[in-house]
Amino acid sequence: MSERNVARSTDAVVVGAGPVGMTSAALLAARGINVIVLEMRSGTSEEPKAISIDDEALRTYQQAGIDHDISSIIVPGTGTRYYDAGNRPVFQARGATPFRLGHPFKNPFAQPDLEKVLAQGLINHERVTLEYDTKVTNVEQDDDFAYVTTEGPKGTEVLAARYVLGADGGRSVVRELVMDNAMSGRSYSDVWLVADTLEDPHTERYGMHHGDPKRPHVIVPGLDGRCRYEFRLFAGEGEPSQAPDFELIKRLVAPYRDIEPHQVERAINYRFNAVNADRYREGRFFLLGDAAHMMPPFAGQGLNSGIRDAANLTWKVAEVVKGKAPDSILDSYEPERKPHAGAIIAQSVRLGSVVMTTSERVARNRDEVIRQKLGTADGRAFFEEMRYRPIAQFVSDLSVTHNAGRAIGQPLVFDATSRTTARMDHVVGNDWVLLGVDVASESWAEAKQVAERFDASRWYIPFDDVQPRTAEVDGLLIDLDGSLYREFEEYRGKFVLVRPDHFTSAVFAPDELAVILEKTASLRQNKASLAVASV
Repeated sequence: MSERNVARSTDAVVVGAGPVGMTSAALLAARGINVIVLEMRSGTSEEPKAISIDDEALRTYQQAGIDHDISSIIVPGTGTRYYDAGNRPVFQARGATPFRLGHPFKNPFAQPDLEKVLAQGLINHERVTLEYDTKVTNVEQDDDFAYVTTEGPKGTEVLAARYVLGADGGRSVVRELVMDNAMSGRSYSDVWLVADTLEDPHTERYGMHHGDPKRPHVIVPGLDGRCRYEFRLFAGEGEPSQAPDFELIKRLVAPYRDIEPHQVERAINYRFNAVNADRYREGRFFLLGDAAHMMPPFAGQGLNSGIRDAANLTWKVAEVVKGKAPDSILDSYEPERKPHAGAIIAQSVRLGSVVMTTSERVARNRDEVIRQKLGTADGRAFFEEMRYRPIAQFVSDLSVTHNAGRAIGQPLVFDATSRTTARMDHVVGNDWVLLGVDVASESWAEAKQVAERFDASRWYIPFDDVQPRTAEVDGLLIDLDGSLYREFEEYRGKFVLVRPDHFTSAVFAPDELAVILEKTASLRQNKASLAVASV
């Protein structure tokens, strides 16, 4: 390392201080990891790009301890309302189980507000160094470290880190330097105009997708009179290289409001991409967010997918840096995130081609089919509960049993130890957890071996409105409103090993303990032979 004239060293370097990069840094810091964040801009962005974060993202911010700060800048949303070819409402899509993850389902916000909240949190954190006006010019790695060469206020520097997270957007320098810019997918020729407006009369807490083939458009009201309008453009109305003409904006929004130039916060023409990086990991380098995948906006999942990347990767990096797990667990990042990102990309493309079609024939058929389906209970549930949305179920070495790899919810619980009522994550924490769901009290003594392997806390979930007594657990979770019972009904009589990102790693009966101990041996570091690696 000395031969490279390393100026500074740290546990992790995050390249890019957009929402995904800063979210990654906040999660790492919350787990005790030292982070340097590098950003080539001079400060946070003033461009309101992303406009909606979902309940999964808010749960991730809860892990970082900043969910209350984020809540101050959102509109607690209620999903998306879809309109037919005649601009009549057809159905509203929202979460199947309200508040299952402990937060509102879909929430409009302004990206500049989000970036300011995230940046302030990082500036205040003792484990984070946030550096603006800093450009990455080169990267290298060896068996022990990754090296990042930068140009910034301090001149040329070489930083050393255990790992580097490339969250530097669609034109990622990390992807270019480390992975040869390899991405698969396509760009689309359709041109869309996006106008972020101020002093808007819309007060709805849901987005609106208008499937009018004459002019498909989207409206997303925000906080304090902000509102985004997106309109499909046609030949001669604009190209991505051109700034939108104000008179065109005025004409397009006229059915909804009068507007003056000073009420247009930002307006651009753009074409969207539907691409997925060929690799998410190369040694000590990882790609997240737009650096890893870009997708059409119609499902509102671009930023949310990047936040999922951060939630999936950062706890694994923390475990490895702290010496709790081998580097090999990081190999699970790509197989867990890339397929789901690909499914979301495909869904966004399909949604755009159907909901935002410019074909009157396709629009008529779409509206007829949807109305027929809404006439049945299954069809209504399919649309209104968004059952068409791809749900993540991980298949990797971290999913030890065939029925694992799924997210658990966050029901309201009564903690019988502290005698308090709270959402489940607040009670059990954000590390490994072993849940015993309506198991026999005597089973806990043997299950202790699994908990000790993962430094997991142990929580008993009894059913049938009882309160068992046992000294073998850290706490007892009591159902208050049926939500705890509903969430864990399928696991009755089983132990559930839950990862720090709240996905299941193993589901097993008490008599399967020996098998689980054998299958999980490779997931933990041999502490007796390891000096904890820290830069």
